[in-house]
Amino acid sequence: MTLHPQALAALALWSAGPSVTDPGFGPADVAAMRAEALAAAELEPKEPVDRVEDVDADGVRCRLYVPDLAPATAQRTILFLHGGGFVFGDVDTHDGQARRLANRTGSAVLAVDYRRPPEHPFPAAPDDVDTALSWLLVNAAAYGLDLSRVVACGDSAGGNLALVAALRNPNALAATVLVYPFVDAAMGCPSYVAPDGGLTRAEAGWYWEQYAARPEDLQDADLAPYLATGLGTLPPTLVQVAEHDVLADEDLELARRIAAAGAPVEVTTYRGMIHGFWRHPQLFDAAEEALAEIAGFLDRHV
Repeated sequence: MTLHPQALAALALWSAGPSVTDPGFGPADVAAMRAEALAAAELEPKEPVDRVEDVDADGVRCRLYVPDLAPATAQRTILFLHGGGFVFGDVDTHDGQARRLANRTGSAVLAVDYRRPPEHPFPAAPDDVDTALSWLLVNAAAYGLDLSRVVACGDSAGGNLALVAALRNPNALAATVLVYPFVDAAMGCPSYVAPDGGLTRAEAGWYWEQYAARPEDLQDADLAPYLATGLGTLPPTLVQVAEHDVLADEDLELARRIAAAGAPVEVTTYRGMIHGFWRHPQLFDAAEEALAEIAGFLDRHV
């Protein structure tokens, strides 16, 4: 399918901003882009939920969202890991999506503010996710949550971290949801030639360079879970793919490898879509479609 008209409009909008591949792009530009993203998030409508609470998960800043399900309670908990190429994004930029995720799925959502490169390269982020997950499993009951019904969900770099969390902690999660996950540090799949996918090969390479503290880290399966040998230990997993994303082929191959390893996996390709569509419902109708699919998947498996 050709690019959806909404994807074309989003690409035109996003092209007006700076790129990490601009000549001379450096730390000051990273700080400026982070500040701009926070300012944009402040303007985003915030759906009401029953409760929002900032929590200290053994030193890792997190934010807990509990949807308004009275008189029912949210028994399922989603460990939400935001995207942003590991470098950008935090619990504030993704506040709107965390609220939507809670409301659409009827789940409590624990959003993790993991440390980011270049200040804190690998393995800071997955270590923080492990800490937050361990904290949740110990403290779930205190918040009225069922520790046997914990799901890891992430988009892009967050999809990487959700997958790594499931692999590092076998049997701890009831399901994983990977939204166009960023998993192949070698960038070896044919779809990397896509010029109009919302993410370019050059940009992807820049993000991997920031994330990896040392060149040899690019061969570590905790950084690049495309290399993982334990995919058969995964719980039921949903992989959502954007058709025109440079990551499309690696995501489809990841789903194939999970299935070949014997773990249950479902995969959906969103036709005409580009990287980033999932968290922008104001730009993409498919964002709500993807959230609805996640809700259905979790209702079936968790």
